[in-house]
Amino acid sequence: MTISCLGENCLTKRWMRLALIIGAAYHILFAFWTNLWPFHGFDLLVIPRPNHPMLWRTLGIISGFLGFALLLAASDPVRHWLIVLLGFAKSVAATVIVAFAVSANTLPAASLFFLILDDIAWIIPYGAILWAALRAHAGIPPSRNTPYSVAEAATIYQLSTGETLTEASAKRPLVLVFLRHFGCTFTRQILRGLQELEQQAQRHGASLVLVHMLKSGEEIGYLGENSDVPRIADPRCELYRAFGLGKGGFIELFGPQVWWRGFIAVMKGCGIGHLAGDGLQMPGAFVFQDGKITSSQPAHSAADLPDLASLFDDAPPASGAIRIPLAK
Repeated sequence: MTISCLGENCLTKRWMRLALIIGAAYHILFAFWTNLWPFHGFDLLVIPRPNHPMLWRTLGIISGFLGFALLLAASDPVRHWLIVLLGFAKSVAATVIVAFAVSANTLPAASLFFLILDDIAWIIPYGAILWAALRAHAGIPPSRNTPYSVAEAATIYQLSTGETLTEASAKRPLVLVFLRHFGCTFTRQILRGLQELEQQAQRHGASLVLVHMLKSGEEIGYLGENSDVPRIADPRCELYRAFGLGKGGFIELFGPQVWWRGFIAVMKGCGIGHLAGDGLQMPGAFVFQDGKITSSQPAHSAADLPDLASLFDDAPPASGAIRIPLAK
């Protein structure tokens, strides 16, 4: 789904506004229904009336407030994503709680009818709007309709040493490690093991080069003692595009494997920082020699880390380079 933003106003799909208007109308009507006729729904479904109708009326009032908030969000769903997130969180939480109560026989199965209308029916549209908002606010739009070719990009982009990619790769093979944003726990994991990556590259007669999404110089604070590592600034992600690295989808960015590996990385002390770059951009690693890609390792999920042993297994040996077997 393509979302474009003009200033703070994001151009969203018509169905998003329509879904929020329908959701708002439902929640407001639900509020009136539960307060004017608190027992009507229970009698229709042959469910015992609640002992405390005031609690049911209170839930209706909360639903009404949510309805008016959704009506406000319908004016610009992507901009007012926090309201949509509130509705999404409420629907997910209620689904889990009621489903558990029904399975434990503390609520009658007929309660699921309320659950479907009040919560389950809204999870997919709310979730789709939130995904669109993430793409609008976390992604960096390309500055060109047509990506650079690898050859074009190699003559344009320069290493922090002043050489272009073409010039540097003519002297020695380069291991280009394209990072995710600097707040990503997986980027932090790479930076913690940067010296080992450098050593592995050197054993194969190559030089390690980091590619990041900040303006030149802004990365220094994130690199710390590794600030002498050659790097390339690509704030518009055009070099990423030239090398075939695009934006991740929901599974690539938030799939089970990402959550599991992210949990392990956080437990190891890598932590999570603020968004510093394009939060949707996928990473990857390449061997680049004489202006050409000789081996590629595009990530299949945000959690994929560069594996230089496999990367060099697929690359032709550098001229005059002596390969030293890596320690297992």
